[in-house]
Amino acid sequence: MRNILPSDWKKRIRHFLLDFDARVDSTLFSSAVGARELYERFSTYMDRFYVGRWKRWVFIEPLSEAATLGLGGLIVLLALAQPAFRETADEDWLKKSDLAVTFLDRYGNPIGSRGIKHNDSIPLEEFPDNLIKATLATEDRRFYDHFGIDVGGTFRALVTNAQAGGVRQGGSSITQQLAKNLFLSNERTIERKINEAFLAIWLETRLTKNEILKLYLDRAYMGGGTFGVDGAAHFYFNKSVRDVNLAEAAMLAGLFKAPTKYAPHINLPAARARANQVLDNMVDAGFMTEGQVFGARRNPATAVDRRDENSPNYYLDWAFDEMRKLVDTFPRSYTERVFVVRTAIDMNVQHAAEEAIENQLRQFGRDYHATQAATVVADLDGGVRAMVGGRDYGASQFNRATDAMRQPGSSFKPYVYTTALLNGFKPTSTIVDGPVCIGNWCPQNYGHSYSGTVTLTQALTRSINVVPVKLSIALGKGEKNPARAGRAKIVAVARKFGIVTPLPDTPSLPIGADEVNVLEHAVAYVAFPNKGRAVTPHAVLEVRTGAGDSVWRYDRDGPKPRQIIPPSIAADMAGMMSHVVSEGTARRAILDGIPAAGKTGTTNAYRDAWFVGYTGNFVCGVWYGNDDYSPTNRLTGGALPAQTWHDIMTAAHRGVEIKDIPGVSAPAKPTAAAAAKATSDDDANPAPPPILTKRGAEILVRVEKLLDEAGKTIGKTSAAPTDTPHPASSGAAALPENVAAAASGVRTTPAPRKN
Repeated sequence: MRNILPSDWKKRIRHFLLDFDARVDSTLFSSAVGARELYERFSTYMDRFYVGRWKRWVFIEPLSEAATLGLGGLIVLLALAQPAFRETADEDWLKKSDLAVTFLDRYGNPIGSRGIKHNDSIPLEEFPDNLIKATLATEDRRFYDHFGIDVGGTFRALVTNAQAGGVRQGGSSITQQLAKNLFLSNERTIERKINEAFLAIWLETRLTKNEILKLYLDRAYMGGGTFGVDGAAHFYFNKSVRDVNLAEAAMLAGLFKAPTKYAPHINLPAARARANQVLDNMVDAGFMTEGQVFGARRNPATAVDRRDENSPNYYLDWAFDEMRKLVDTFPRSYTERVFVVRTAIDMNVQHAAEEAIENQLRQFGRDYHATQAATVVADLDGGVRAMVGGRDYGASQFNRATDAMRQPGSSFKPYVYTTALLNGFKPTSTIVDGPVCIGNWCPQNYGHSYSGTVTLTQALTRSINVVPVKLSIALGKGEKNPARAGRAKIVAVARKFGIVTPLPDTPSLPIGADEVNVLEHAVAYVAFPNKGRAVTPHAVLEVRTGAGDSVWRYDRDGPKPRQIIPPSIAADMAGMMSHVVSEGTARRAILDGIPAAGKTGTTNAYRDAWFVGYTGNFVCGVWYGNDDYSPTNRLTGGALPAQTWHDIMTAAHRGVEIKDIPGVSAPAKPTAAAAAKATSDDDANPAPPPILTKRGAEILVRVEKLLDEAGKTIGKTSAAPTDTPHPASSGAAALPENVAAAASGVRTTPAPRKN
């Protein structure tokens, strides 16, 4: 084999590269020529279909634009439909929301129910014809004609509402309403309406019209805690839906729009007016004649009187939500949907809480410009013994105890002081109450004054605002931004206590500017009397099937207490907070012979007033304010909230073995001087002194004269023999009507209530 010189290799490589380049150039040139020839042939062929002049602009261009826009719209629709279709990912979607739960109190007594009554399910063929017609005439007249969305009805509703300047007519079809009931919430957002429309179309492809109507009649909320027309018929008329007459059917059909507003056991006149509109709809739709509905107009339905039934509806709503989440944790193979649930509620405490709030709002709500309140009472295991989510469930089902987000004010400070104790401070540690600023924000104390050097116990007792802010800075000492680092530590501690709501990092966080809800804030305080162990708030104690088989128990299957702070720190905090009750801003909360501790809270402009406190047995949080965030009339946590707390906890401890709070000594009975001492701190705002108006004085004089005349009359008739009791023995009930009427006109401003 002859040797090949390096120069020969170079020539061969050069020739190879030149050959490769020539072949590439030739291929590209040939491809370009071929493509040009192909395009020319295609153009020549397409020229046969060329349309010019007016035909092009009338037909071709619109079709082309429509195709382009249609493709783009289809892509957008598919993107919008994804959230809706995710709701149907569960193959068991039809059974997802059909729980039927009977609730018992902690002692096993029935207190109410929620969900669908499966055991009483009635075939659609057995529903009264009048009820079907009333529902279709009122809710969706073209139900059997549309594809899930009534385009014409929606357009008419938009026009009507635009002309009226508000919502006067709904445009949702029955299928859309069912989609909302099965998969979505009641929030009024564009996203929800879009998902509702897609889900309605999806339902129409999966179910027949009759199946959709049957599900709608079975699952719609009908007020009074009932779901479905059969449950509503039993609740309102004490009969099966099979037996309702035309007037009752019209009243039931009228509930779909606003079940709370038109519930006959709450507002019978409004329910009858709505039923009359339903009868008009039936005539307008051609389902019945005026003569056929005349009898129902003349003899409207009358609901069963349930005013004496005091069901804890706010509690039941929350317990039902908890139960639905709990069922989702059961094995997928578990198909049972009917349950009996024993809850932690104590109806004696519940009634006491409702009565305390109503009494305070009735007596002092107008003077303080406060219209709403909420409270939660729980034991040290986290079991909620009572819950009041508002003044009147019939007027508003919004649960202010679980869903309202309000600023806690100074009642947030115990988390700050706990963080300080965890980082080396002591209750006796001193700090200077003086001016401090973080950036342009400079907190002020109530009264715009400073106290100089104070201990942490004194600062918490007097609810000084500057001290928690200075503590937040001291907690972050050594960091680049000490205040922010200190606030991060405070948030971490609050999370351990059980505060799960967002806590944005703001300079005013240490004095309670971030929002919490009553439930989590109240139960978080359990860690103080519970030796540093945090618990999970819960309603459900035990779950059984309809046949009585035990499925779940909180003491066995529920989350266990968590040790979040050392017992010594919890005892120190309890000792500090006991001074708030005994000598600080919450003296109205003092319980006779029962150790108590807690913290008041009042926010800027007096929008929120709080008292969260505890004993060795229970914890209780109370909030007062207004739904529209309007300011109250200088209402503070030491006024109505502390007094309400006192009334509730007094009732809660009747017949209960009183337990001590670690770190708090047994209370001494307050002296008269201490009880009468006026407070001057940030959360102390005594009620205005009693002032008798000029008109009130005139009325009292008139009442005195009438009483004298009544006494003379009674004295003359007392000598005559009679078998009836003497009028004087019946007290105020024996007064003449004119005396009672005069007395009812007397009004004074409320005086401070002392314990």
